[in-house]
Amino acid sequence: MRRAVRKPSAAPNDVDVGSFGSDTDWDAALSGVETVIHMAARAHNSSSRRDAEAYTSLNTDATLRLAACCARAGIGHFVFLSTILVNGTNTDGRAPFSERDPPAPKTVYAASKAGAERGLADLARSTAMKITVIRPPLVYGNGAAGNFGALVRAVRSGVPLPFGAIDNRRGFIFVGNLVSFIEHQLEHPRDGFEIFQVADPQQVSTPEFISQLAAALGVSARLIPLPRPLLKPLFAFAGRHEAYDSVARSMVIDTGKASSTGWSAPFSLPEGLARTVSEFIEK
Repeated sequence: MRRAVRKPSAAPNDVDVGSFGSDTDWDAALSGVETVIHMAARAHNSSSRRDAEAYTSLNTDATLRLAACCARAGIGHFVFLSTILVNGTNTDGRAPFSERDPPAPKTVYAASKAGAERGLADLARSTAMKITVIRPPLVYGNGAAGNFGALVRAVRSGVPLPFGAIDNRRGFIFVGNLVSFIEHQLEHPRDGFEIFQVADPQQVSTPEFISQLAAALGVSARLIPLPRPLLKPLFAFAGRHEAYDSVARSMVIDTGKASSTGWSAPFSLPEGLARTVSEFIEK
């Protein structure tokens, strides 16, 4: 296994490629490699059009340059970690998200990932390289930062959370399940271009997710049943407009295609949460 890094590293299998961009020299990193798993991205989910150029440059253009270099180097399989947000931000009033849905990204981050997917589909049609696109929802695991890390700290400290009245259903995925699916794809690659959606076996409401997180932490969830119409202005007041969809709306994910390959998630939601919060409990 070889890892491409942006800074000099003493690790024997690390290759310093400098900054990741549309002019990165990939020759040394790709020499003798059979499969490439591409996870690097500008990941903050901005909705500002002013950020579009930066997201497109890294998440679309740099990704497609890497993929083209892989094809020229004779790489057999390219795996791209995309996002379920390519499908949209919620499934309220509609069927679960499916790989068959036309892309409907609502943020510049999601649009940049959708752009990469389009370019990869074109590349697959003109080369022999297999390309697998994986669209995960929120990924949690040890070291998870961002919204999930903040939620863990809030639940552990006993901060009251105003989400008790939310009646939704959302998909999440433990990093161990995501890795398991990637490994399954490496062992059972398909020809051409394929998109897969993955999630934990249980897709639950926000209050249920918080309750299971609290149970894993060994504390009680303090959920206040604030009426949903009051939540949106509350998020707006806190300057977190984009977080409302992630908390209050549904995001149900059809994982039937992934299951049809013979893969099943090795960890349940409670098991994934228990493994995730172990580092917090030990501190």
